This record gives sequence, C-alpha cells and structure tokens, in this order.
Amino acid sequence: MYSDAAKQTAARLGLKPGRANLEEFADTLLALARADRNVLAVTSDSRGSGKLGPFGQALPQQIVELGIAEQNLVGVAAGLASVGKTVFAVSPACFLTARSLEQIKNDVAYSDNPVNLVGISAGVSYGALGTTHHSLHDFAVLRAINNLTIVVPADNYETREAVRAAAAHGKPAYLRFGKAALYTLPGEVTAPFALGKARVLREGNDVAFLATGETVIHALLAAAHLETTANLQCRVVSLPTLKPLDPTAVLAAARECRAVITAEEHMVNGGLGEAVAGVIAQAGLGTRFKIVGIPDEYTVTGSQADIFRHYGISMEGLAQTAREVLRST
Repeated sequence: MYSDAAKQTAARLGLKPGRANLEEFADTLLALARADRNVLAVTSDSRGSGKLGPFGQALPQQIVELGIAEQNLVGVAAGLASVGKTVFAVSPACFLTARSLEQIKNDVAYSDNPVNLVGISAGVSYGALGTTHHSLHDFAVLRAINNLTIVVPADNYETREAVRAAAAHGKPAYLRFGKAALYTLPGEVTAPFALGKARVLREGNDVAFLATGETVIHALLAAAHLETTANLQCRVVSLPTLKPLDPTAVLAAARECRAVITAEEHMVNGGLGEAVAGVIAQAGLGTRFKIVGIPDEYTVTGSQADIFRHYGISMEGLAQTAREVLRST
C-alpha cells in the first residue's frame, strides 16, 4: 500500500500503524449491539467479508442474513428501521449502491427510514477483481439522492466515531469502508470528529490537500514530503462527511492557500472533487484547483496499491501534482 519512502515519512511523523477500518467498524458495532438489543446487523452473504463473524456468534438474535439479495437487504433493513430498530445494512459497496439504488432512494431516503447503509470493500479494495467489483460510482449516485448523509472515514478513529454517530443520528446514512490497514492520523484531540465537519490535520498556506477516506493518509504523507523536499507548507484536511460537505473548511482552504488539490478513491465525475469545485466556484473564487481520482476510462487492473500509484493517489503522485499546480499560472 505504501512505498518505502512513504513508510519512512510515516515513521518520521510518528504515525502508528492501525488496522482496516472495516475491522474497527465490526468491533464498534458489536459493542453498540451488546449495549442495546435494538441494534441489528443485516447482511447479504457478507458476514465473513464484513468481519461480522464474532457479531453473529455473540448476538445471533441481532443479525439477519439474507443471502446474495441486495435489494431485499435494503427493503428488510428499511422495514426494521421503520419499527424502531437501529439497523446497519452491510454489503459490498459496488453491489449495494448499484443493484439496490432504487430501494436506497425510495425505501430508505424518500421514506425517511434511518437505515445505516454500510458499503464494504469500497473503491478499488477488491483490486484485481476488476471493474465489476470496484465502487467508483457510489459518491456520484448517492450525492444525487436527498436525505442521505455520506460518511467516508479516513482511519480507525474516524470510523469508530462515525459508527457511533450514525447509530445516534436517526437519519438515513451511507458509511463507506475499505480493506487496507491504515495509519492512525493525528488530530484526535485537536480536530475531533463530528458529522458534517472537516478535520484539519496539518496547517499550511501553500497547497491545501482536501481528501476523504483512504486517500487522506497519502495526502498527509505528501504534505510532509513537500515540506522536506520543497520547503512547502501544505494544509491537509480530512473530509469524513462527503454530504453534507463542510463549506467553511473548503472556502477557508480556497481563500488562504495558493492552490487546492482534492484526492478521492472514486471516479473524478461526481465525487469529492466536483463537490469541492462547486463550493469554490459558487463563491466566485479563482483558486488554482486540481481533482485527483480515477479518470473516466477503463480502470487498470491490479491491487489497490497498484491502482493508487498508477493514478497518482500516493505520496509521490500527490506531491508531484502539487508541484505542477503551483508552477501553473
């Protein structure tokens, strides 16, 4: 997932290795369900891939397995939520947000049933399985649906807090998790998690990296790399809530920094970058701006790390993009 240089930069920053957000999600959900019998997990043959085996063993009366039937998954979850259950509907993101889109729109969002839709193995986590198993469309389609909060945690801390917040939120939400083990990011105390709020992990006024999910660590490493190699002070902002976006943090970055670069594990169409661009453009700002993500093409096949490197979603790639953006006039 990380080059040797990136690992060295992480060590220099004192970042501690964590585990996959998906594992943190499963443990947090189990803790919530132990304390409240109304907390339910509903899966579509995803008990294993969703790390819910321990949940099922500990609380067999609080897990519903529907098999490979994602539309049924969302419909059943909506029904359970409508009678007061706190429901987490767990399925691979690529299938959950494509096969079940009509049910998400109508049974959950339109009907205002507070289902927590959990897209697992998101983005290009499935790597070499290819485009059929990549979820590079989910931000775009779900951003277009009213009454649906979209949360994309960047590390174990954001994951833990996001799951707790979703359980207490009482509104429809989509939580997106990948499979990679992640470093623990700084800022747990100085930049606490809250739905709808950005977290500033590093200050600076040269380039602002605005990132979400598993791309945030790469932006942080790129900022540290640029400080030592180019004497640039770069701001790094984690945007764990993609919808609603935090306009205050976005506009502050656009006004105070020489350039803004967004990074996301999603198609460049309809994702974080276009959401940020809309905020900046409607404010009438002429900030130098670049979206880094998966371009509108047939995606290369390989591991998540291979794909990230190929498209410049890495410490080295993001640092190079920053240099190029600053050179442009």
